[in-house]
Amino acid sequence: MLIGELSKRAGVTAHTIRFYEKSGLIRGKRDERVKSNKYKHYDEETVEKLMLIRDAKSVGFTLAEIGQLIDAWYSRRMPVAHKLTVLNEKLVSLDERIRQLKAMKKMISQYKQDVADGHC
Repeated sequence: MLIGELSKRAGVTAHTIRFYEKSGLIRGKRDERVKSNKYKHYDEETVEKLMLIRDAKSVGFTLAEIGQLIDAWYSRRMPVAHKLTVLNEKLVSLDERIRQLKAMKKMISQYKQDVADGHC
């Protein structure tokens, strides 16, 4: 499939697809037999990778971490123990972020109450 169809199927813009390609997260293939254009073709695995990227970004993974995830899921080079380490590190990071967000929420609630009580 070409980039337009990939964009529709994965729910991301062509610009985003090109950015992920430049970042090394996905790769399109050119048909070497066709010399009249430089169109890249994408397969079903690329759709899956784009959905993984979208989902991973939505829960706070960085692009570097997403690159590790893609390596873990789509290559056999990364041992299971390392895959688990990557995921466990992210869980620890998310727990810390949740703790920080709860503290921030408590602080903002206190500021709101101070304003409502006329202390500010």
